[in-house]
Amino acid sequence: MKNVRLATCLAVGLTAGAALVAHPSPPGTQPVPDASGSLQTISTQGGINTHNPFFLPEGSNGRTCASCHVQVTAWTLSPPEVQQRFLRTAGTDPLFRPVDGTTCPSDDVSNFWARLRSYRMLLGKGLIRIGLTAPAGADFAVTAVDSPYACNTPENLSFYRRPLPATNLRFVPAVMWDGREASLATQASGAITGHAQGATPPSAAILNQIVDFESSLYTAQLVDRSAGALTEGGAQGGPMALLSQPFTLGENNIDANGNVPDPQVFDTYAAWTHSDAPHRAAIARGEAIFNSRPILITGVGGLNDALNQPVITGTCSTCHNAANVGDHSSVGFLNIGTADLAHRTPDLPLYTVQCNNGDQVQASDLGRAMISGHCSDIGKFKGPVLRALAARAPYFHNGMAATLMDVVNFYNDRFHLNLSPQEKSDLAAFLASL
Repeated sequence: MKNVRLATCLAVGLTAGAALVAHPSPPGTQPVPDASGSLQTISTQGGINTHNPFFLPEGSNGRTCASCHVQVTAWTLSPPEVQQRFLRTAGTDPLFRPVDGTTCPSDDVSNFWARLRSYRMLLGKGLIRIGLTAPAGADFAVTAVDSPYACNTPENLSFYRRPLPATNLRFVPAVMWDGREASLATQASGAITGHAQGATPPSAAILNQIVDFESSLYTAQLVDRSAGALTEGGAQGGPMALLSQPFTLGENNIDANGNVPDPQVFDTYAAWTHSDAPHRAAIARGEAIFNSRPILITGVGGLNDALNQPVITGTCSTCHNAANVGDHSSVGFLNIGTADLAHRTPDLPLYTVQCNNGDQVQASDLGRAMISGHCSDIGKFKGPVLRALAARAPYFHNGMAATLMDVVNFYNDRFHLNLSPQEKSDLAAFLASL
């Protein structure tokens, strides 16, 4: 009966996908609707070339890069779109493969109801299972596992994560949530031999075409349902402004005292500061909160401990410091608590870790530690680019925040910001406009 109800919920209220809005843009770059209005992708190559290997099955299981990086959902996965594919194909679309789509690789996928159960993390939060082994010489050991899935043991660790967007990559200093890939080329190669189960690594020519294609993409919110076009009235929303947005690795980085040289990271909507249009003014206020609202930053692994400062007075832009993009401008991984026991949900495993220094840590995802081998890196992840957010819910590496308001509430609670309801609404409106 539970499966019947779940299938019914998947079907009710889902559309087969909204039609592209007519627009005189190159093929494939037309605006597409999302939860807040519409977003747009543009390419420095002109249109979207769907004959690129990015869209072709280079492995053995029918998957392509576009199976998990979907244009209409900002080049990542969105649960409603995943659910539509599941219903349309009864769970046989290439996205649905046990190699990493099921909760465990041995899950039963022999019929519709079994697939509905086995792919529930993918259907509910757009999470892909990542199997990792700690590097030799790691200064920690997993001593216990509490998991709803039988495949998770101290010897076999699985982590459930959102695919990062394959767009706006010029601004990305580290590849993958945990930085485990050295480059976009190694990421593409690993995806083809891993996610797509390719028997041999792809050729350099194929990798170059994939990397050149995804590096050409810029995606951002173009229209807000309440504020209108995000390029009007002097605003610099939409993807076109990103083409000329300067970016230098390490720009505007945090100094030894925890200060960002310029906290005014976003000026995308500065022109709307005195707008008579209520929602435009709200977006501008949200941008000002992002840039200027003081935050007493405490307990952030990779920041407070790295600078030996128990309290750093900063803003959102202290960590999201890349101008008009909002990710880390340098390679860095932070633990803000998203994998902590306090935020663990019943659908995620919980790993108990014994560190060589005597510390015991519990986390639903060990993050960067599985790559570095350092206990101090447990729960650390990189910050994603903050563009096209409205189309790519849920948020954080594990999809723990269903909406942008949930993201705002998380930070408000985590750092005791005491935001008023209006300030929360303004900040969420700003994030949705990016």
